[in-house]
Amino acid sequence: MAAALVIVGVIFVGLVLLVVFGVGIYNRLVTLRNRFRNAFSQIDVQLKRRYDLIPNLVETAKSFMAHERETLEAVIQARNAAQSANQRAAQNPGDAQAIQGLMGAEAALTGSLGKLFALSEAYPELKSDTTMSGLMEELTSTENRIAFARQAFNDAVTTYNTARESFPAVLFAPTLGFQPAMLFEIQNPTEREAVRVSFG
Repeated sequence: MAAALVIVGVIFVGLVLLVVFGVGIYNRLVTLRNRFRNAFSQIDVQLKRRYDLIPNLVETAKSFMAHERETLEAVIQARNAAQSANQRAAQNPGDAQAIQGLMGAEAALTGSLGKLFALSEAYPELKSDTTMSGLMEELTSTENRIAFARQAFNDAVTTYNTARESFPAVLFAPTLGFQPAMLFEIQNPTEREAVRVSFG
């Protein structure tokens, strides 16, 4: 009888420890998931700032580059597509498809901005315009902030994924709804450089 009570007691203590251990793993993963979601919100803020600058940039350029209508429209279309992709990603930064879509849309936007800046070199009046110079400075500053925010996001995602894939969390994470998160990477090497905005 006493031996049976000891066995029941050991089993009970073991179950309690297992539950406490499981709760600890769950809480750690929740904390890390919230950190990478918060880190994405910093990217979101900077991308919105960038999206707000682009129409002003295009409008200013339009007054000097009337013959480059196709390029200007391509920038606005790419900006709108990137903005939509960002909204989807902001709703769930853990959704790999949404992050993949945002990376593709941002690559297209960077490409169209690069074409705009290359064409603008042929317009000396545009290069010397104070409004355009101010917008370019703001855009350069925003590009730097995006790069820092993206690095912070990737660091938070890496920490989360490492914790999720480590033993014993790997045994519980999928069951508890913790899916792997995707890094926000630039896949095309030419896009790794910030948008060139040298005016002056």
